[in-house]
Amino acid sequence: MKERIAVLFDLDGVIVDTAKHHYLAWKQLAEELGFNFTVEDNERLKGVSRMDSLNILLDIGQVKVSEAEKVELATRKNRRYVESISHMDESEILPGVSVFLAELKTNNIPFALGSASKNAPLILEKIGLYHAFDAIIDGNSIVNAKPDPEVFLLGADALNVAKENCVVFEDAQSGIEAGKRAGMKVVAVGDQRILTGADDYIESMEDTSLSRIKDLFF
Repeated sequence: MKERIAVLFDLDGVIVDTAKHHYLAWKQLAEELGFNFTVEDNERLKGVSRMDSLNILLDIGQVKVSEAEKVELATRKNRRYVESISHMDESEILPGVSVFLAELKTNNIPFALGSASKNAPLILEKIGLYHAFDAIIDGNSIVNAKPDPEVFLLGADALNVAKENCVVFEDAQSGIEAGKRAGMKVVAVGDQRILTGADDYIESMEDTSLSRIKDLFF
């Protein structure tokens, strides 16, 4: 491919796995509201914004609260989550990530983060990758959560690369849909029996390479 390409990464489940930190914070909140929140329930929150996640949790527990109470509950959950992730370090970078980012750097391929998480900068700082990315588009930068393509379109703009020349790495169905709606190639990190609509599938970041993503354009 002659034209310049770029890579856009989701954060959770691709660069790091913060699901356990989210799950424990949501589970504690659910228990305080009087119901149980399971690991299976937590799967419904993958790739979903904080307030939408809270609405799903309240629906599971059949709990009705005011909008003001929702803000307080979301803030309480996030406070616990931030406390948990503040102890993260580079050991939590998922296998294959550092090698692939180094390959992109060596070949002057720009890459950005495209995450709904408002805590993405803190997480990247803790794991030592904040300055590795050419751009960071997070929950503080967007209005519409995935599957809306906004986060990835902003990432392409920040990298000054045409959307059709971008490759998205995602582990959530909503993220895959966002990438495709943005007009980009999408690599799904996970089970092809669960995740649908991607251009390529890998089990982990150890399975990808620059030559493999270039093949997507031919």
